Parts: sequence; C-alpha cells; structure tokens
Amino acid sequence: MLRKKQKQKPEKANTEDEASKSIGQTPNEKLPIQTFDKYQCSGDVEIDFPQLCALLDIKDIPAVSTKQRGASNTETEGAEPSKKELILIFLTLLAKGTSKCTLIAASPWFKPRLHVELDNEDNLSAKNLKIYGWKVDEQIARVLEKMLPSLSRLQNLQFWQAGLTDETVLSLLNTISLCSNLSSVTLEGNPLPEQSFHLLLSEDSLLTHLSLRNNRIGDEGARLIGSALSTTRSANKNLLSLNLSFNSIGDAGAAHIAQGLRLNRALLFLSLSNNQIGDTGAAHLATTLDKFALTHEEVVERRKLLLERAQSSTVEVDLDQSPPDQLPSVPSSSSLSGSKGKKKEALKKAEKPVSTKENPKPNKKPTEVKVPQSKGGKLGGKERQQPAREQDGCNISLTEQQVEEMVSPLLDQSAQCRNGEIILPGNTTLTSLNLAGNRITEESLPLFLKSLQMQGHGGGGGLLRLCLQRNCFPSDCECYVKIQELMKLADPLEKSNSELTEEERQGA
Repeated sequence: MLRKKQKQKPEKANTEDEASKSIGQTPNEKLPIQTFDKYQCSGDVEIDFPQLCALLDIKDIPAVSTKQRGASNTETEGAEPSKKELILIFLTLLAKGTSKCTLIAASPWFKPRLHVELDNEDNLSAKNLKIYGWKVDEQIARVLEKMLPSLSRLQNLQFWQAGLTDETVLSLLNTISLCSNLSSVTLEGNPLPEQSFHLLLSEDSLLTHLSLRNNRIGDEGARLIGSALSTTRSANKNLLSLNLSFNSIGDAGAAHIAQGLRLNRALLFLSLSNNQIGDTGAAHLATTLDKFALTHEEVVERRKLLLERAQSSTVEVDLDQSPPDQLPSVPSSSSLSGSKGKKKEALKKAEKPVSTKENPKPNKKPTEVKVPQSKGGKLGGKERQQPAREQDGCNISLTEQQVEEMVSPLLDQSAQCRNGEIILPGNTTLTSLNLAGNRITEESLPLFLKSLQMQGHGGGGGLLRLCLQRNCFPSDCECYVKIQELMKLADPLEKSNSELTEEERQGA
C-alpha cells in the first residue's frame, strides 16, 4: 500500500505542472526572458525604452523623463531645475574650479535623458520625443526603431547634438515612415559626412516640417536638397516648412535650392538665414519668384506630358465611341506612323501662349473630348478639374495621371511663348523666405523688388514675409526701404493692425 501511494504522488505532481502550464503563470511569477526581436511594445515609453535597452545589454541606460503638455517641470519632474537654473549652477561650479568632465559625470541633470511630452495624463499619449546632447549609437537607434512605430500619437521627433551618422539617419528614416502621425522632425547639430539629409525630403515622405539647422550643410548638401524639392519628373508635395539656417550654404548651394523651388508647389516657409549666400545666390532665388523661361530639359518634359495627355484623351474617345460588347482594336504600325505627324503638329501648337478669352486651337483635340452624358446633363468646364465628384447620382473620377497633370507646373495654362522661349509663372506658393545674416549687398535688392512687384500685380499669392536683415547693405538704402513697404502691405498681421488703429481712431 505504501509503495502504491508513493507512486501516485509524482503522478499528481506531473498533472499539476501540466495544469499550471495550460492555465499560465501567476502574477507573482517572473515573466520568461524575451528576446529583443520578440518584444511587443506597449506604447508606454517609460516601460518599453528601458526594457528594450536591457534586452540589448546596454549598460548605461538613459533615463526617461516625461511631462504633460503645457505643464511645468516642477509639476511633473519634482525638483528638476529649469534651464536657467542649470546654467547658473553649471557656471557657479566652474567658477569654483570644478572641471567640466567631473561636473557632467557627477551631476544627475547632465546625464543622458530621453524627454517625452505627453498629450494628457495617459502614458500612451506620447506626442513629442526629444534627445538633447547625448550620442545615439547603433544600439539606441535599434531601440528607437523598435519603439517609435508603437507611439500612435507621436507628432514631433527632435535630435539635438545626438551624434547621428548617415547610417543611423537612414535606419531612422525607414522607421519614420511607419509612424502614422509623425509630421515634424528636428535634426540639429548633427553634421553628416555623406550629407544624407535630403533623404528626409524624398518624394514619398509625409513630413510637413523639417528643421536642419547647424548641420554644416554645404553646397553639395544643398544640391541634394534642391533635387529633393523638385526635378522635372518628381517633387516633394507634403513639406510645408524647411529650416536650413546656420549652415555653410554659399552661392552655388543657394542656386541649387532655387532650382528646386522652380517646380515645387508645396513649400510655404524656407529659412536660409545665417549662411554664406551672396548676390549671385540671392539673384537665383529672386529670379525663381518671378516669371522664368523653361530650360531645354523642362521643355522636353513639358512636351512629353502634353503627348501623354493627348494619347490618354485619344484612348478615352475610343472607349466612349466603341460598342459596349467590343474592345477597342490595337492600332497598326502604319496608322501609328501616320499619326506621328499630326501629334507633332499638335505639340508645336500647344506651346503657343494661352489666351484668356478663348481656348487655344491646339488644345481642342485633347480637351474637347466628348464625355458620356448622364441623364441630368454634361460634364465639362471646371467640373472636369476635380479629382472626384458626384453629378446627378453618377460618380465621376479622373485617372491618377490626370490628377498629376493638374498639379504639374510645367502644364500651367498661363504659360506664355515669348521670343522662342516658354515663360512659366514664378513660384508664388512660397510665403516666407528668411535670408537674414548672409552676404547680400545692394546689387541684388532690385531683383527682389521686381519679383515682389510682379507677384503683387498677379494677385495669385506670393511672399508675405521676406527677411533681409543683417546683410551687407545699409538699412536705410532706397531699394530696401521699398521692399519693407511692400512687405508691410502684404503681411496680413500688418493689415489687421492698421485696420484696428483706424477703427480705434474712428471710435475715439
């Protein structure tokens, strides 16, 4: 009997172990050791960041400092001093003979810290993430790549003197594309040997605000950034503000930026302050704001777009006129060769200036296309310029190619042909241009004045703010005074202030 009971005890123990495995671990038991790749981020930076660092065996894990949006440091971080207090403490200890290295190593305020700003009391509402003054190595970059996509409310990401490299920027770039609400990136005090900043301005980038101050960006980096803003075949359509101040951009770099502004119709704010731009670079920027002639490459691309539009319109006509039970036949080589001459003639006529009274003749074939009528009426005129709309219960949508044509500046209907050149309206989308603290003299000021006057007559937008302070000309020179007067008339804040003063005077 005793032997039977002893045999039953281990059998019961085995069944209990199997039952515990099926039920799961109790709260008091430790979780099994996870790997870095299998770790599931919760969206709470205070939990995810240190655990991911621990899984990578990072010894000195930076602390996580969180505060709510709009709250002061004393309310959320206890006795942590403000920036002014830190500076005073730092200077006081230096005056007593304490070395910088000893001070930084001993003080908890100067240790690496990940600053997180929460949108509300919820720890899952991280909105801003900031890294100030400590190096982001490959391991920390891996942690950020793993954690950032889980922050569903993250809007702003800032790196200041974080020791980033071209490789870490490239890896973070892939992560930024996975952050659904991230729209603003600040990368300042991080010189990159290969000048990879332009990757943040790629055509498929969803960023709307980008600050690249104090990164030692030279003319080569400016060339890459200018190409990212726009080329004849591509353009950034999402970026609204770009800060390139406190770099090493000269005349050649400014010319590249101006080239990128020619066909970019998204950027609203551009800062090139505190660079090395002289009259040559300033002249290129001023010319871009005024009407300019298309280059040979741009003319060729314009003709390609016109040809594609003519061909797409021809296909639409064939589809509309063919019976519903028949597919349009493929044209033979002889018919295609015979139609080449007609298409060339249409392209030549399309380059003529557009009249405001009537549509030009060459555009009749591609634009005056019979569109199937609905029961309620026709589709034409301005209604065709909408990407998608409903008319009399029918959904009418344009192809992606037609939508792209509408926003292409090369197909601007106000383009004119003058002395054998095609003249395109200048960039009137840009509303703020900051060129303060450069090397501009009085020589290039008349070009800015002419561009501003042309934009004012056009009535289609243009600069509302042009900063030229701290350059190489006196503040009381005649041309600069006229520029300031035009800017006061264009600035909506100045207008509102003047209207308020008039109302106050009338009321008095």
